[in-house]
Amino acid sequence: MTNYTLQASREWWSQQWLDLLDSYRFKKRLERARNYARQGNVLSIEFKGAKVLARVQGSEVEPYKVSLSLEPFSDEQWGYVIETMSQRAIFAAKLLAGEMPQNIEEVFTANGLSIFPFTLGDVQSQCSCPDKANPCKHIGAIYYQLGDRFSEDPFVLFQLRGRTKEQIISDLRQLRSQKIEADISETPDIQQSPPHSKYLVKIDSFWQYHEPLESSLVVITPSSSETILDVLGSVPLAKEEENAVNPTSSDLVMNSLNKVYRDVSQKAFMAAMNVGAS
Repeated sequence: MTNYTLQASREWWSQQWLDLLDSYRFKKRLERARNYARQGNVLSIEFKGAKVLARVQGSEVEPYKVSLSLEPFSDEQWGYVIETMSQRAIFAAKLLAGEMPQNIEEVFTANGLSIFPFTLGDVQSQCSCPDKANPCKHIGAIYYQLGDRFSEDPFVLFQLRGRTKEQIISDLRQLRSQKIEADISETPDIQQSPPHSKYLVKIDSFWQYHEPLESSLVVITPSSSETILDVLGSVPLAKEEENAVNPTSSDLVMNSLNKVYRDVSQKAFMAAMNVGAS
């Protein structure tokens, strides 16, 4: 598998982590580190808080001990980050689905933070091997292994900053619960009204309106020769073979409806203009 194919198969956040390592100028050392990671030389990786502890088999019989960590965010900083996340539900939804939101970094930059280290110098790492270079091939192998783990579980990246998956989800749920309770407390108490009372209609007074209309709500438009009756066309009166309807019946009905339409329109106009009000 070529490097291009590997990059295409990685998640973007995993690739961004590895791009940091690929900026290291000692390419031969990186190639050996990549081989160590792919050939099973990394014997174990575990978290101790926000720190990664690993054992890497080198040329000696005894495996080398590697530690790697980022500067963890404080409880206060994480509080701001989680609150920002809770305000954008898409972040929580994607993270719960095991996917890192494309613009997740915005949550951190909005609070003056960065989830990704800017340079290799921002990563604290140590190895028990005699190589004085940092990162050595053993540390580099852990970089690559962590990149694979990020693809499988994006919360590992957050753990390097001091928060586990369980903590983040718990905090998000707590904030969500508090928001729901706050919304409920601000909602007017409608339990005193009968069930579905807002849907009840008094038929005898439905068409009555005893208050004058607000003049600013009345819009007067030029009359039009075409009415809704013209748009609908003639009434389709049924015909039967033995009792056919007179062809003029439809015209008579339409003329009657037109008269009613004009009368109602005139009365509505007068009511809107408050004509005849004392």
